[in-house]
Amino acid sequence: MAYAEKDILEVLETQEALRERVAALGAQITADYAGKEPIIISVLRGSFIFMADLTRSIDLPCTVDFISVSSYGVGTSSSGQVKIVKDLSESIEGRDLIIVEDILDSGNTLDYLRNVLMARKPASIRICTLLDKPERREKDIQADYVGFNIPNAFVVGYGLDYAERYRNLPYIGILKPEVYGG
Repeated sequence: MAYAEKDILEVLETQEALRERVAALGAQITADYAGKEPIIISVLRGSFIFMADLTRSIDLPCTVDFISVSSYGVGTSSSGQVKIVKDLSESIEGRDLIIVEDILDSGNTLDYLRNVLMARKPASIRICTLLDKPERREKDIQADYVGFNIPNAFVVGYGLDYAERYRNLPYIGILKPEVYGG
């Protein structure tokens, strides 16, 4: 993706590293949910590529659904105000859920989402995040499955964006601060 090379400070996770780690997460979920049929819930839009690859690596019957929440607007940090933009398509009562998120940062979005979904009486909820920034956490929330722990940098690629750009990069890269005014 030549268009983005000038904007990327450093490649944090390569395409190969992503492929290997997603396969390992899929194998772990397969083992943990043996005999069950979980619903894989993608938190749009950032997790769609990760969720697609993860779902293909899970060797179980599963269904997928999508939810869209907003907490960032056009900025680079969470506003703390979370709202559901697109809700789930089916009932989750009595089902095992795996929420798939691109990045666990402040925890505001996932804390809000977990509370909303718990009120709908699923059998269980687990969280799978591609990237985790534990040093930025504001809410007491942890992921059950983590792809990579990353430093406090603004990252793009593999579904993650800045102003709707860079989602199609096949790797995770640190965006140069001058690109987003950081």
